[in-house]
Formats: sequence, structure tokens, C-alpha cells
Amino acid sequence: MHRSSSPLLRDYKPTAAKSPRKSKAVHWFVAGLGIPLLGLTLIYTLEDSPDDSKVASPTPEMTAIPAASYSGDDYRAEPAIAVYTVSPVPLVLAPEPEYEILTLKIRPGDTLDQLFRRNDLDIGNLATIARLDVAKTQFRKIKPGDVFEITHVDGRLISIYTTLNLTSALQVEQNETGYTASIVERPIEMRKRMAYGVIDTSLFESGAAAGLSDKLIMNIAGIFAWDVDFVLDIRAGDNYYVQWEEIWQDDEFVTDGEIIIAEFNNNGRTNRAIRFIDESGRTDYFTPDGHSVRKAFIRAPVDFTRISSNFNPNRRHPILNTIRAHKGVDYAAPRGTPIKAAGDGKVIFRGVKSGYGNAVILQHGGNITTLYAHMSKFDSKAALSARVRQGQTIGYVGATGLATANHLHYEYRINGVHRNPRTVDLPQASPIADKYRQQFLSASAPILEELEQFKSTQLASVALTTP
Repeated sequence: MHRSSSPLLRDYKPTAAKSPRKSKAVHWFVAGLGIPLLGLTLIYTLEDSPDDSKVASPTPEMTAIPAASYSGDDYRAEPAIAVYTVSPVPLVLAPEPEYEILTLKIRPGDTLDQLFRRNDLDIGNLATIARLDVAKTQFRKIKPGDVFEITHVDGRLISIYTTLNLTSALQVEQNETGYTASIVERPIEMRKRMAYGVIDTSLFESGAAAGLSDKLIMNIAGIFAWDVDFVLDIRAGDNYYVQWEEIWQDDEFVTDGEIIIAEFNNNGRTNRAIRFIDESGRTDYFTPDGHSVRKAFIRAPVDFTRISSNFNPNRRHPILNTIRAHKGVDYAAPRGTPIKAAGDGKVIFRGVKSGYGNAVILQHGGNITTLYAHMSKFDSKAALSARVRQGQTIGYVGATGLATANHLHYEYRINGVHRNPRTVDLPQASPIADKYRQQFLSASAPILEELEQFKSTQLASVALTTP
């Protein structure tokens, strides 16, 4: 019978256990990383333990993987690895630079260079900006009253902002390569307003009571200047209605704009004027049927306080004390008050003219001339042979020549014959051009409707308050 050989019958020599084959990399990983990582694990455990005598338990943030494990006869050696989570270190940002905003106002004699030096601003930055085409052009136009808003850090320029007019501004900003300069828009909003006033003593007092600005009151007087003498013609009880535009910017009121429509009821006569802007941008005022409210001449070429002497062929001269015809009208006004051209024309005389003192004579169409005397000085734009527009300033009130006080002596001549400027029939200005007529009539219809609705509201309000 066959039996298995007993190992006892042999020489006993224990067989050496076969060690798993390990690469050198594992040796180095275990020796080089395992031990330090285990050390770190212990350090973290000890630091987190409230009691040094106690051993910390593994946590989800810190777990040690054993160096070796057995599974029956299978032996697996693994490196010990400590897995732990470290809280992120907060990122500390550099503080924002502190910008300083400086407002510089140009005064007579000032330059930007002087203002920069005076306020310790970087002159080199200014020189760089001044080489930019847009900035260079605008810097040449700087005038007293201009305001520059400067943003800087310790004198180094970040930006420059200055308004150029109501709708645009110069903006200079720093970028990665230097500076950029541009013209930026300043949007405006037009809002309509309406007002009603009754005259007791004067247009100015009535206008102020109705909430109108001086500018609006002057514009009303200017629109109806050809038909109404606001010093001599108005009566108590005269009334007016006006619709105008207000200019707003960034939801703030800026100024009053143009009058859209106005009605002035004077001594039983109704005068209406509606604004029309043609394709060239020129604004003029017309009656509802398209006739110009302007005449070729204005009655009074100066804003006066009173008529000191009327047209009188038999007047006694105040200085010469002789009967000497007064062939014009004298308008008393403070020295320096602007004198306006009564109509479009050409300057044919400017200089000293005997008893007239400093005088200007204008030649108009229809062989009409006008003379303006006793000026304190001439306006530079009204040079000899220059063309002037109606309402343009040609000189200033004074008392040169045979004059006892500051006033304007004004004469109106047709074919060389003197006429009374206050009563002469003035030629009409041209009506609206044919090519604009239909456009004007279409545009004026809703404006007139708004006026009528406003008038109805005012009349109803007056009826309710009348006892």
C-alpha cells in the first residue's frame, strides 16, 4: 500500500518564506514619505487633542492607511499614507488706491500749467495729455470760468472732465498705454411748460408773479416788439399765454429754452406767434396763417426807461436854446446799454458826426436809412461796410456830442426824408417760405389745440374763484 512519505523521515530544514517582490520605488516611497507623513499625522493628532494623555481618533479630515495587511496566505505590503485637509489661507488683496477729486476753475490770467503746479499735480501727465489731438484742440479754447474736474492719486492724473457746452464735454482717462481723450455727449431733455399772466402795472411784474424767469419775459417782449410797445402801449388788464421748453439734464433743471407759442392780448388786439425751425436750423416766429410776426424794422432799437424827447419839428433845443426840429426820438437809458440795429443792413458811416457825437448810419433795403447817435462806444463787429442783422448790437448808449444825459437819439429816413420812428408804417418781413408752408401749418395745428385747452382751463379756474 502506498503511503505518503512523512516529512519526519527527512532531514528537517524549514523552508524560507518567499518574500513578495518589491520594487525599489516602493522601498523609497515607504521609507521616504511614509515615515514623515505618519509623523505629520501624529503631530496634527496631538495638536488637536484636548488631552495629551489621550490618543486622537481618526477623523474624516485625517485618516491613516496601514502599512501592510494580511488576507489568508496572501501578504500585501502598502505604504502608509496620511490623508488630511488643510484650511485655505485667505487671499489678501492690495488696498484700492485712494482717489482724490479736485475742481479747478479758470480765472483771468490762469493757465492749466499754472493750476497744475499750484496744486502739486503731475506736469508730465499734463504734457502727455496736451499732445492728444482732441485735448490739444480744446485746451486752446480755455477761457475764464471754465471748470476742470481732476481725479488723481498723489498728483498722478487718473482722469480730467470739463464741460464744453450744454450737450458735450471733454473726457480724458488713463489706460494701459497712457491716456485717451474724447468728446462725450451730455444728453438733455426738453419739457413743456405753460403759463398765464395778467398785467397790472408792467410785463415784468406780471411775469414774475406768474413764475416766469427774466429770460422768458424778455423773449416774450422780443417776439411782440414789432406790434406792442411794452413801455407805452400796454394797459392794465392785458393778458398773455405762453408755452415754452425747459431744458433738463440728469433729472435737474438747467435753464429755460425757446418759446413754442405765445399769445398777447393788448387793448382788445390779439397777437399770436408760433415758433418754426427750418431745415438750416434757423428759428423764426409766424402768425397762425404763416405771416412773419417780425417787421423789417423794430420800433425801439434799445431797451429804454423812458422817451426823453419825441419826434418834434418845432422843438426848442435844450443846449442851443433855439427852435430846432427834433427829427428823431430820444430814448433815455443807462450808459453802456446795448444799441441794436433796427433792421438788416450795411454800415455806411461810423465815427464822430458833429452834434451827434459818436454815430452809426445803416443802409437798408427800400432806400431806408437809420441813424444812431450819442454812443459811448462802438461795437467791434459793426465796422464800416459790415453787414449787420436786425437786433445785432452796433454800439452802446452814451452822451457824446450835444447831449445833456445818457440817451440814444434814433432817426428813420425814407429817401432822405425824416419820418417819426414811432408812427411810420414799417414794411413787413417776408412770410414763411412756400416750401415750408404746409409743414408749418401741420406742425402748428396741435400746438394751437394745446393752447386752446390751456386757455379753457385757466378761464374755468378764474370762473371758480370769482365771487
